[in-house]
Amino acid sequence: MNQDLSAPEKSQRKPKIVAAVPCFNEARCIGSVVLKAKKFVDTVVVIDDGSIDATAEIAAEAGATIHRHDQNRGYGASIRSAFEKGRQLNADVLITLDGDGQHDPSDIPNLVKPLLEGEADVVVGSRFLGEGKRPPFYRRLGQRVLTTTTNLGSGQALSDSQSGFRAYSSKALKELSLSERGMSVSSEIQFAIGKSGLRVAEVPIDVSYLDKAKRSPLEHGLSVLSRLVVLMSLKQPLLLFGLPGLALLAGGLAMGAWVLAIYSDTQRVAVGPALGTILLCLVGLLALFAALMLQAMRELMRGEAAQLVREMREHEHNAEYSKGESGPQ
Repeated sequence: MNQDLSAPEKSQRKPKIVAAVPCFNEARCIGSVVLKAKKFVDTVVVIDDGSIDATAEIAAEAGATIHRHDQNRGYGASIRSAFEKGRQLNADVLITLDGDGQHDPSDIPNLVKPLLEGEADVVVGSRFLGEGKRPPFYRRLGQRVLTTTTNLGSGQALSDSQSGFRAYSSKALKELSLSERGMSVSSEIQFAIGKSGLRVAEVPIDVSYLDKAKRSPLEHGLSVLSRLVVLMSLKQPLLLFGLPGLALLAGGLAMGAWVLAIYSDTQRVAVGPALGTILLCLVGLLALFAALMLQAMRELMRGEAAQLVREMREHEHNAEYSKGESGPQ
């Protein structure tokens, strides 16, 4: 059962499950997605990200609550809106799934189960577990690259970091703070899970790829990967720049030793290796400097954020104390 529920509350009511469906121009599929999802949840909310077709109208006819963006803001903004709606509706469990029919709503009970049994705070539906259908080969290849990179940067080992079919507890909705606007929000969530200390689990899901991708898979993959590099530079600068910097510096020093050995034997300077030594050492030192600077900035920002939280809590405590002092005697 959801961890935010006390024992008496658990026995008095069943958990409230909300499904949020981020979509953009999904008029063809959204109706059936809503109708199928309604069988497994209490409320379906469609996050219409500035669609110019009849997505919102069809979803409303199917029984969904509509949250509309006035313009297309991106998948990440839609996920933030989904989290916001989940909190507003006091959801014990929030499910996110795509509106293009890729995900099968009948998998919802499997995603919800680890949350209700107190085994996890976030459950990811993985396309790479179990015996279900697999994405096409070119998609699998790109997803493997993104998943490996995300796992390396976040410290969380998942088999499908880019899956949009997920379940979140009310605790996770409160803890996760997101800023990404695009598709890289899935990786950002994984970084945030590691930072918040939330428990994550995976369950197998089935997927359907009947339609051609709206965006070029290569363009999509490069876009997410570029944002991943930015996230890693902010979250793990020592890993992204420090380790390569040390490797380059070590390679430069090793090449320098080779240059010295050649000079000792021949009394001649090997110009090519000498230039290589200088280049490797300079790049390695620059990478190390960048890593240390970014790490220092990260620690400074973390300290300022912690100080702000302490001041806010102290202010709330003083306000409560003053209110108690001024109350009836």
